[in-house]
Amino acid sequence: MTDDERAAALETIAGEVRACTRCRLHETRTRAVPGEGNPDTEVVLVGEGPGMHEDRQGRPFVGRAGDLLTRHLGLIGWDRRDVFITNVVKCRPPENRDPEPDEVAACYPYLQRQLEALDPALIVTLGRHSMARFLPDARISRDHGTLRSVDPATGARRALVYPMFHPAAALRSPDVAHQSEADILAVPAVLLEARGYREPAEPTVAESASVLPDLAGGSAAETPAAARATVATVATVATVATGATVATGATVASALREELVAATVAVHPAGDPEPDPADQLTLF
Repeated sequence: MTDDERAAALETIAGEVRACTRCRLHETRTRAVPGEGNPDTEVVLVGEGPGMHEDRQGRPFVGRAGDLLTRHLGLIGWDRRDVFITNVVKCRPPENRDPEPDEVAACYPYLQRQLEALDPALIVTLGRHSMARFLPDARISRDHGTLRSVDPATGARRALVYPMFHPAAALRSPDVAHQSEADILAVPAVLLEARGYREPAEPTVAESASVLPDLAGGSAAETPAAARATVATVATVATVATGATVATGATVASALREELVAATVAVHPAGDPEPDPADQLTLF
């Protein structure tokens, strides 16, 4: 699929979502929320469903939880425009209740088609309801920050899934906030593993960590303080099988921390000169 075809496919899905009447949620919505972001990205973030602010604006993650998500992405030098953000259900459940099984079933084909069009390397789930769509037997308290393979029936043909807590949970709990920060700091290393899963000839995280520069090609001192303080990375790699754990995010020894900060995958801003591949990895 070409870039233009991918963008057109996503816009077609978005148009169908905005006009959808497949379940009762359309009766109480203000706006449907199809999702948004870079159609050429390698990374898709999947939440549960829209809240009050999302329902009003027709955009995902624009309330307080969305602000925190944006800050988390900033810790690794990414912007929300560099990823694609969507939800399992595209309309707000009344009073922010959990979506009912029939509502999820009615809406889920839209997410499947989005993943088929995007063909991401990495899916980051936000919260237990999103995680359950990809890892039915997982528990968010146990399995956040772990990396697993994805059933192609989800629409993602060659992807790994990385569960995280929902940002709203991080706003309510300092402990969850700390764990969420550690999990997001591991995402660049996790993306490298996901690339290797798609293309086995790609270098491993361990091989890449010693040669990749930091976000802007500067010193580690220029990396955000939170990233320097709590660096999480992929510690264990196992044989990939559907549903099997591939890697686990874990805090590493201080001697390795700066190397793994330097392994952060840099985003190439639109309009900037094309970077030398020897200088940085690019999210695309």
